[in-house]
Amino acid sequence: MLDMRRLQILRAVVTSGSVSAAAVNLGYTPSAISQQVSALEKEAATPLLERAGRGVRPTEAGRLLTGYADTISRTVAEAETALADLREGRTGHVSVRYFSSAGASLVAPALARMRHGHPGIRVELKLSDPHDPLPEVKEGSADLAVVVRPQGDAPRGVRLVPLLDDPYHVVLPVGHRLAGRQVIDLGALADEAWVGSERAADRCLDLVLTACAAAGFSPGFTVESGDYATALGFVAAGIGVALIPRMGLRGTDADVVVRRVRGPEPVREICAAVRGTTTVPPSLSALLTALSDAADCLDTPPEDSAGAGRGGAP
Repeated sequence: MLDMRRLQILRAVVTSGSVSAAAVNLGYTPSAISQQVSALEKEAATPLLERAGRGVRPTEAGRLLTGYADTISRTVAEAETALADLREGRTGHVSVRYFSSAGASLVAPALARMRHGHPGIRVELKLSDPHDPLPEVKEGSADLAVVVRPQGDAPRGVRLVPLLDDPYHVVLPVGHRLAGRQVIDLGALADEAWVGSERAADRCLDLVLTACAAAGFSPGFTVESGDYATALGFVAAGIGVALIPRMGLRGTDADVVVRRVRGPEPVREICAAVRGTTTVPPSLSALLTALSDAADCLDTPPEDSAGAGRGGAP
């Protein structure tokens, strides 16, 4: 095995043209330089330098190894630069899982921030619906997952970073008897036909059912759509009412009325899930910051924004 440090000493001797000059450049004694070159010649099993006047010149083998020493030196310099970029968060790779309603509202603006401030970080995105992405985070096949906080504690080895609260709003057909109210008691919807917007056995459906139970009723679902866009279409058609989280309402052009609810107001907590057993690398820390900043911009409720439906609150 050739010693990498001795290869660099050989390179210094060949480049400078003499042992004494290399010794000055490297801060060694000429004797130490000669000893290192002799040791490298033993490793190579062939002479590497020969006398040339008052200096030395490389043999064919010496020129060969000097060329490789140049390559090694450049590669090490490139590695040091790449490592510094990774350490400072200028480069990196982050694998992300997210659910559909968080995509356009939260993940997309966070990625825009990332590309502006950290263009060298590559983010790999994969939609997690309808699967639970927390096992992927725990096992390391995903670096981060945007999730609705599960009931109870997070799985061992997973840390949840709160991003924002996403309250549910009631969506009504235009002309509904309750459309004139700015805030609607959830119990006032007990006798309505309901359009289901959540998948069966989903944490978000549990939030809706728990809130309705606290208001003293169980919703009578006429339609189970399983997604927010379809649910909005059914509500606009007058089929029934629906509870949809604020992020699920952004960007809709459905002709519906959106109102806040109370007594109680269902709220889902949106979190970023990361591994809890490792140090957060700079690339992942940059994405967490971008997600937090994007979440801070989602505080304006949809009824105060364009595109919340023509019947939205004034």
